[in-house]
Amino acid sequence: MSDDRDEDKRETARRFGAAASAYFESAVHRDGEDLRTLASWCADATRALDVATGGGHTAGALAEAGVPRVVAADAAPEMVATAVREYGVAGVAADAERLPFAADAFDAVTCRIAAHHFPDPKTFVDEVARVLEPGGVLAFEDNVAPEDEELAAWLNGVERLRDPTHVALRSVSEWTDLFEGAGMTVEETAGAKLTLNFDAWVERTGVADEDVAELHRRFREAPDGTHDRFEVEFEGDGKPTDGRDSSRAVVSWENPKAVMRIRKR
Repeated sequence: MSDDRDEDKRETARRFGAAASAYFESAVHRDGEDLRTLASWCADATRALDVATGGGHTAGALAEAGVPRVVAADAAPEMVATAVREYGVAGVAADAERLPFAADAFDAVTCRIAAHHFPDPKTFVDEVARVLEPGGVLAFEDNVAPEDEELAAWLNGVERLRDPTHVALRSVSEWTDLFEGAGMTVEETAGAKLTLNFDAWVERTGVADEDVAELHRRFREAPDGTHDRFEVEFEGDGKPTDGRDSSRAVVSWENPKAVMRIRKR
């Protein structure tokens, strides 16, 4: 099982490495009030680690906020290279569940819109708690699943079809339990929504045409309450009166996320 999980991680790193430029240029990743909030929570830090840095946007925001030393870590070396080149931060290729740093090495850690790719979230949280000094802050953000199990299953299904590296979205309550169990305190949680243009969403991960068609079908035939919960918009006049019989394409939808400030006790 361990070998299979490691191979899955390597494949995820390969996929993200190939898409490094697309993620750096992605409008939904490179800007936003959420990004500024995460950086502001860490502005007093002296040593910050950005886990799963992706295009390096959060690491860059930390540097711009005045943090003297910022390390961008990612399993994909291409992502690390992008962060170092574009934002002038330090970089290291590293698995989020095996951080190559000493205990108490940082007084701030960030992780933004990445944890749904981690196969073992408890190990990730434990690793963050290990490298974070007592009193240090974790500024965390991820897309989250609704507490409703049916809607959560539907959302994870479409995310996995769109991106095979997707593991699972977890609810705010699940993340809170993990953080509290690792000796940290959740100080603040804010809900947010990310508006996703459907075409850009599937193009970013190179979804095959047949899977794009299947995603449209899944959105049209989603469980009751899905269209309202995720503010799904279809071409034409928005939400179809009978989505199950409509052939109209999805234009956009709202992906729920949570921004959390956590402090190590």
